[in-house]
Amino acid sequence: MKKYVCIILLISMGCKGVSQEKEAVTEKEEEQTEAFKVVKSEEEWRKELTELQFYVLRKAGTENPGSSEFLKNKMAGTYVCAGCGTALFNSEYKFDSGTGWPSFDREIEGNVAFDVDYKIGYKRTEEHCAVCGGHLGHVFEDGPRETTGLRHCINGAALRFVPEEQ
Repeated sequence: MKKYVCIILLISMGCKGVSQEKEAVTEKEEEQTEAFKVVKSEEEWRKELTELQFYVLRKAGTENPGSSEFLKNKMAGTYVCAGCGTALFNSEYKFDSGTGWPSFDREIEGNVAFDVDYKIGYKRTEEHCAVCGGHLGHVFEDGPRETTGLRHCINGAALRFVPEEQ
């Protein structure tokens, strides 16, 4: 029995853990950061963003459901990146998904980039600003069937609203 326990321990010690992949992830993040038009240091972002905006945009965090000031906003205008001001979503494509986060059935093409995310154990499509790389949220295929069928589930903290001029 001791022999089997020793073998199992040796095998498990030889396995590569996720914690050992931190360096590779950091290198990937640095490569992606350099590809964006707007690049700032963490210190610069911290000075410009609120604590919640920094958490969502720069650390890929998620705000609490139902907490966004934009959740019930019905005004005409454009939702822009809170980090760099890039236009991301038009108000005409916003809908109430009942999820607790602002939702849109389409993005402004070319201004939102997509990546695959496995952070919670299964595949999701992450959305980020194509100009500064700020994390926005995720896109799901359970949106309005009569339009695109997509639901861009976006953190309100990642957005600013620019009302349409009247």
